[in-house]
Amino acid sequence: MWAGRLLRVHRDRVRLPDGREAVREYVRHPGAVCIVPLHADGRVVLVRQYRHPLAREFVELPAGKKDPGEDPLVTAQRELAEETGYTATEWRRFGVIHNAIGYSDEAIELYLARGLSAGASAPEDGEFLEAFAVPFAEALAMIRDGRITDAKTVCALLWVERFGR
Repeated sequence: MWAGRLLRVHRDRVRLPDGREAVREYVRHPGAVCIVPLHADGRVVLVRQYRHPLAREFVELPAGKKDPGEDPLVTAQRELAEETGYTATEWRRFGVIHNAIGYSDEAIELYLARGLSAGASAPEDGEFLEAFAVPFAEALAMIRDGRITDAKTVCALLWVERFGR
């Protein structure tokens, strides 16, 4: 096993359904949340940030990893405030996604946040974000035309569009 600050990489020997053995490598992740912050007028808050693995900026929903033992709703509230400065009076959990089941156990809890109030953001050290709001229809257009490709953001926005504003 290799352990870093965020991830742990494991290598296991497993028995396959046909009785043979094989090696499987996978990443253990502490879990995360993703928030759809929705203004009363229908605008959604997004963030733009540089992501090193792909060496470019991405447009995403606010999100972040859970601290050990932390309730996912508490994580969502903390991450929304840190990344955007917003707080919300209404929270709705609408599901979980497993975004990389072939090599990771990461589970991302999805939340809808309403009743937004603006405040000052406080990103973590080394985190550089630009928060901005767009009409929800524009966020969907950003998925269609490839400006939004982040899996958690695509899933969460389409879930809200399909099942529950």
